[in-house]
Amino acid sequence: MENSQKIKDNVNQQLDKIKNKLIIVEGKKDKIALEKLGLTNIIILNKPLYKIVEEVKCKECVILTDLDKKGKQIYGYLNSNLQRFGVRIDNNFRNFLFKKTKLRQIEGIYNYINKIFKQQNLSVYYVESV
Repeated sequence: MENSQKIKDNVNQQLDKIKNKLIIVEGKKDKIALEKLGLTNIIILNKPLYKIVEEVKCKECVILTDLDKKGKQIYGYLNSNLQRFGVRIDNNFRNFLFKKTKLRQIEGIYNYINKIFKQQNLSVYYVESV
């Protein structure tokens, strides 16, 4: 039971840390999956990357692109260019996902988290609305 609670607490802590930050994702399915977890401040890459960089007006954001070749390239571009404009990139959740889990595509995050929770006999995860 201790391990189950530790998993749930870790996921809750990670999601809680980014719930008020701007999150950048590759597509609609990624956004939908994160919204199912209660995250709302999400933008989709639906225009040229340089325009996204110019439009981001926050001090800090989270970039959640997939771990495939294209996703890594997009991440690299956004990371370096947003920082050049003074935006701090919070990589904690990205690192948590890709180093501590087997998840490789953001669109699968909701199902992946719920699968882990069910295996540990925990209730389905969601972020409480603020």
